[in-house]
Amino acid sequence: MTNTDRHGLIARAVGESGSATVQDLAELTGASEMTIRRDLDTLAAQGVLERVRGGARTLLLRGEEPPFALRAREAVDAKRRIAAEVASLITDGETVLLDSGTTCLEVARLLRQRPVTVMPLSLQAIHLFGEAPGSTTLMVPGGRPRAAEGALTGPLTLASLSALRFDTAVIGCCGLSAAEGLTAYDLDDAAVKKASIASARRVIAAADGSKLGRTAHAYVGPSALLHTLVTDSSAPAEEVAALEGTNTVVKTV
Repeated sequence: MTNTDRHGLIARAVGESGSATVQDLAELTGASEMTIRRDLDTLAAQGVLERVRGGARTLLLRGEEPPFALRAREAVDAKRRIAAEVASLITDGETVLLDSGTTCLEVARLLRQRPVTVMPLSLQAIHLFGEAPGSTTLMVPGGRPRAAEGALTGPLTLASLSALRFDTAVIGCCGLSAAEGLTAYDLDDAAVKKASIASARRVIAAADGSKLGRTAHAYVGPSALLHTLVTDSSAPAEEVAALEGTNTVVKTV
């Protein structure tokens, strides 16, 4: 088991049970207790969990947004497949608005070196594009990055979006359902998503199956705003059918 796999297993175990001891996690992973203690220190430093005497406990209350570092370890293969499909839908020469979030970050990795114009809405994606300028034209919005997330929000971000029009907006989400629409955990993030959708001719949502049927508290808009949803095979079939009923094209990878 690699360090990344072990860290992901530990994070899921602590998140699902609320807390776990070093001994429990050593038995779960097959690693030594000394290794588990080092793992917990690393995960605590990343904001994934809280280190307590003899083990760790979750930082998440019900309905809270999981930390970026934790989400980046979840459904990695599915997110990469989704990103590949999204990238295939974008043609050379397009202007693309790229939302924040872990799935959209995977899209950013695939759009590097493509002859497209991209405005990313997260510091992580901006950094990726800045490392490999190539044939990609990078546009950087203003805004205030959310702590630990890197997502750009606030009046400067909204002003950047209102001044421009894009061929395609690639949007991430915290929750999506035909009944409750597109939702986010953060009100400022929801405002940016609304402005992103309004500034684009075509809206592609990139969301793994765990997001479908889920509802967060900050409303973005109805699912009918989405032209295409790219998700994975874990998406609930009934939710996929309901979204297709709103004239959203659903692509499952």
